[in-house]
Order: sequence, then structure tokens, then C-alpha cells
Amino acid sequence: MFIDEVYMEIHAGNGGDGCTAFRREKYIPMGGPYGGNGGRGSNIIFKVDQGLHTLLDLRYHKIIKGKKGENGTGKNCNGKNSEDVVIKVPQGTVITDTDSGLILADLRGKEDEVVVAYGGRGGRGNTAFKTPSNPAPNYSENGEPGEVKYIKVELKLLADVGLVGLPSVGKSTLISMVSKAKPKIAAYHFTTLTPNLGVVKDKKNRTFVMADLPGLIEGASHGEGLGDKFLRHIERTRVIAHVVDMSGSEGRDPYEDYLLINRELASFSSKLIEKPQIVIANKMDIDGAKENLERFKSLVDAKIFPISAMNQEGLEPVLLELGDMLEKIQEEPLYEEDQFEGHVLYQFKKEEPYTITREDNGTWVVHGEKIEKLFRMTKFTTEEGVLRFAKRLRKMGIDDKLEELGAKENDKVRILDFEFEYRK
Repeated sequence: MFIDEVYMEIHAGNGGDGCTAFRREKYIPMGGPYGGNGGRGSNIIFKVDQGLHTLLDLRYHKIIKGKKGENGTGKNCNGKNSEDVVIKVPQGTVITDTDSGLILADLRGKEDEVVVAYGGRGGRGNTAFKTPSNPAPNYSENGEPGEVKYIKVELKLLADVGLVGLPSVGKSTLISMVSKAKPKIAAYHFTTLTPNLGVVKDKKNRTFVMADLPGLIEGASHGEGLGDKFLRHIERTRVIAHVVDMSGSEGRDPYEDYLLINRELASFSSKLIEKPQIVIANKMDIDGAKENLERFKSLVDAKIFPISAMNQEGLEPVLLELGDMLEKIQEEPLYEEDQFEGHVLYQFKKEEPYTITREDNGTWVVHGEKIEKLFRMTKFTTEEGVLRFAKRLRKMGIDDKLEELGAKENDKVRILDFEFEYRK
């Protein structure tokens, strides 16, 4: 089964918790803090595997979770880092963050890999907080939460030439004649349900990859038929070979078919219609094809190659032309720089690292990634841990902001599921 698009939820591993411990060995007075740090949680890594040609394996693993790092222990023993989770995908896989729409990775190389979600760092043990003013801290940290991302994993086949055209124009027959690809061929529409790749060699011993893509129909770019599902595979091709049934064997006008397919390409992406294109006039062995070809040539300004794929006539000139074109056309990146994560698309004003809202019942609610991470990493089991958390809130300006918004003594304040009373 050919699967080329999967939506996934990935959770990198949380960091291990730091340890609160003290040295209590005989003859060592005032031993001091002795708690180790936690280990790092699992990263989620996507890596190319050339043996894969579909995303079928991911179809049944919609949620992937990394392991938590090992907790720190006494005697300053740090926890072990968790092993990374490696997800193998085919070459040509694109990973998109569905929340932001930004591209996380375009895995085009044979050995490409990328960390899509980073595991949380381990929490610090109480030894790490030792200072001259506080030589025996009685608190440590929980591990940092791992990243959670919602992604679209999409396969865009790597091919030099893409065959496009309406159903039953002879694309599958053509690729079966010029390569060792063995697509299913039958006399009905949508015989080809999955893309087929074939390695082609011309008389000059130049090789290139050709993709036979399922037939397009009118409205394909908007979801009609199978076209919108497979148009993505044309995006990587350097040359488009437009196969036209020049015989009009199904009562169609070859010129109208040509215009229809080009409209669908342009509607899906303006880049597609700008790609170099040749026209392969197929089924020239059928009555009426020569007359249609003469009319077609008078209307279309493009390189046109008459062939009969079934009879293997006229194929070599097509392959030589495609080889010549590919020698001159440089491969271009599929995505612009500003589509990738980390690139600043717009210059926003500097924003506060948190927001404060008030519910109908009068409770003040503090939101913000930084403050929520601080909350999750704080251990509230000791008084020192609670005081340290309160001090960090004050330093971030939350107390001042609450007072500015009109908070009063004993008002309820909530961060995630934790509620406390406001004190001036």
C-alpha cells in the first residue's frame, strides 16, 4: 500500500528529576549537598532509509513518545540520558509543523536526519544550587518537559522527469517501455493508483529517474479524483513530460486536454507551470492522430514528440531530448528559506513572556511557555523550593503586573492546575 501523507503527534522525552540529598558519612561533619542531576529525555529524530518507499509504517503510529531521562540519585550520581527515538522515512520526506505551517525538514539526501522534537534537559540536583550564601540548599528541580509537536509527514518522490496527463493516455505504457518499471496497465481509467518510478537510460548512456503519476482530471488541484493527492510528487521534478492522447480515441480534443492539465498544474502551484515541459503525442498509430497532431502543432508552442508507446515507436528521440534538458537544468530547492522553522517572517514587537487574564469567578490566570516550564520543573515539596519559585515569579515581574491589573490581597492566582493566594 502506497501511503504518502501522515499526520502525527510526537512527544520528546522529559528530563529526569534532580535529586535532593546530603552527605552524611561518619567523620565528615557538615557534609553538604550530595544530589545528582537528572538525565536528558529522548530526542525524536527522523532519518532517511533508502529501503523505504512509502510512509505505511507511520500510518499505524500516529503518536510517538520518547522516554524520560533517568532521575539523579545521591552521592552526586547523575541520571542516564535516554536513547533517542529514531523514525525511519523514505528519501524525499518533508516534515511540516501543522501549528505554524513552517517546514521542519526536507530530507532529500541519502543520509539526511533531523531532530524534530528535543528531549527536556535533566533537572538539577541540590548540589548544583550550592552557593556561599546557601551552602546546603534543600531543593532540586524536576526534569524539563520534552517538546510536543503536531506534524505532517509528507513524501514527495525524487524524480527527474514527471509524466502527467489525463487517465488512459499511455503514461504507464510509456514508462514500462523505457524502464524496468512494471506498472499495472489496463483499458480503464485510474488503473494507476500509485506513482511508479523507473530508471531510464538513453543512447548516450545517461540515466535519469522518471515518475509515472496517476492520471489527473479537471478539478484535480481542488480535490477531484486522485490528482490532488499526487500533484505533490511533480513538485520535485526538473522536467514535466505532458503525455497527450493525440488520437482523441475517447472522443476528446487533444488541445483541450492539454490546456486542462496545464490549468490544474498552475492552480496547484505557480512553480509547476513554470517548469520546463515537453509534449509527448502518444497513440500516433491510431487513425486520425496525424490530422490531430497537425492542428495541435498550430496551436501549441512547445516541443512535441509523436510516439506510439505500445509499438515502441519514436521513444529514443524523447529520451535524448529529456537527457539534454536535464544536463542544462540545475536542481532548485523545493522550499524558500522563509518557509523553514527559525526564519523570522515578520518583525513582531517584543512581547512579555507571559499573559495574565481574569476569569468570571475572579481568579487570575497566568499563561506563558516560560512560566509554565518553570512551574513544571519546580518541586514544591520543600519550603525552599516554594520560596525560590515565588522569587522567580517576582523577578519576572508577575507580582507587579498583577498589582497593576488590580489584584487584591488573597485573590486566587492560577498557573496550570496550581492555585495560590496573591500576597503583596
